Amino acid sequence: MNFSCLLKLDLRRLILFLAVISVLVTLANGFYASYEVQRALLIRDSLAANRAYAAKLAETTDIVLKAAQDQLAYSAGLLRDKMDDEQALMAEARRLHQQTDSFDSVVVVGANAVILAASPDTLGVKGLRLSSPNALQSLNAKRPLVTDPFVSPSGNYILAISHPVFTADGNYLGYISGSIYLRERNILANVLERHFHQDGSHLYVVDRNGTLIYHPEAERVGENITGNPVIEAVLDGRLGAETLRNSKGVDMLAGFAPVTRAGWGVVAQRPRADTLAGLDGLMLEVFMRILPLGLLTLSAIWLSALFISRPLWQLAQSARVMDQPGALGRISTIRSWYFEASRLKRAILKGAGLMNDRISQLHTDSHTDAPTGLLNRRGLEQALESLQLAGRPVALITLDIDHFKQINDRFGHDVGDQAIGLLAQLMKSQARKGDLLCRSGGEEFLLLLPDTELAPALEVAERLRRQVAGKPVPVVGRMTISLGLARWAGDAGGIRQALKRSDEALYRAKAAGRNRTECAPE
Repeated sequence: MNFSCLLKLDLRRLILFLAVISVLVTLANGFYASYEVQRALLIRDSLAANRAYAAKLAETTDIVLKAAQDQLAYSAGLLRDKMDDEQALMAEARRLHQQTDSFDSVVVVGANAVILAASPDTLGVKGLRLSSPNALQSLNAKRPLVTDPFVSPSGNYILAISHPVFTADGNYLGYISGSIYLRERNILANVLERHFHQDGSHLYVVDRNGTLIYHPEAERVGENITGNPVIEAVLDGRLGAETLRNSKGVDMLAGFAPVTRAGWGVVAQRPRADTLAGLDGLMLEVFMRILPLGLLTLSAIWLSALFISRPLWQLAQSARVMDQPGALGRISTIRSWYFEASRLKRAILKGAGLMNDRISQLHTDSHTDAPTGLLNRRGLEQALESLQLAGRPVALITLDIDHFKQINDRFGHDVGDQAIGLLAQLMKSQARKGDLLCRSGGEEFLLLLPDTELAPALEVAERLRRQVAGKPVPVVGRMTISLGLARWAGDAGGIRQALKRSDEALYRAKAAGRNRTECAPE
């Protein structure tokens, strides 16, 4: 049996599912409520603590970054007029590097991407030209920036905090940048580890692209994290907390907060198992004690579900094959022993009957011109196709009202509609049994006379023409029609060729003065 069939939810499974849930809820009512309250309280408190913890560290990190950017901004102001002075550049780079522990290194880069000064001197990068896209982030930004992590020319994995240097009149001269070595001891690690908890929780920091820039496991720094909803939320600028499963499959309770200045995110998390330690064992013992009674109850529910769902299941199976012969008869034989099933059975039978009637009516409506009651264009196409498939000879009479546009223009469309309605009535009065009357569009009409020769068809056409001419139209007065006649003998020429010839005959009738019938050669 196809496994997917077992997963389909029918009434029997639904009854069983709801009953199982009800039984479990009833049996667990004595202890589960207290367990859930305690569990929810522990999780809520842990999430709130982690959120507050992450927010505090994010705020602290933001303060550290602001202080670092302020230092760089001050240095950029000092270097505004000294970008050509190598000694001044080196002195300022050393001062900024040695004054605080904010930066692991400091470089000054010119507008041409060449490193003009660097501290410490052991970097050996002075005079190098930056070329990689990541290394050129600060140069291209021309604004204060905390870069994405990248590998520096000296081979260190770093992120840089930079500030542009502009002249007094706004010319861009380059930038000064302080670097943090992410895989070594740095100011970021000092700030975050100072608040490290000892309860199994830990924290990490990601940049705007989801790359780890701080983690207690130093070897993970530089790893890009994807598919983590917490990281996606914090990088979206949200402060909050939620549960998740980490990359090692451990359920965690995580709080997160953004570092708005840099677009980073701080995440503090603790294993949920540590938070809930002690509760699960107790619940397992209680569950094993009530399991036998639960199984006995479920067996009784299974049998009841079979008995209750059988009539509705039979109705559903029959409803799936309503388009097959005998479907309504099979539904009639189903034993609906309770009220709802009986009413549903009656409704299905009644609905099926109404549906069949409605389909027949819709088919008629879709092939009928509402104002005249004649076949419309769709009905005409179906009639032509049926006649051609059957190979039945047919006479075709194409006709329209002479000077109909003048009637509309002079007396209005309402009067024109009256004229069309009168013509349709006269056509019906002249039609024989089996004749097909069509309104092909506007004031154009078509009569299909199956198994009729040209001579009798001409008599029908002339009789209709005379009757129209002799029947005055209210307001308009005398009205005439022109007719074109052709015949299809059921040969390979095709009925549409005959229709075209009847149209051509109609045009000849109009060209010859109207109020006449022209025949196309057979």
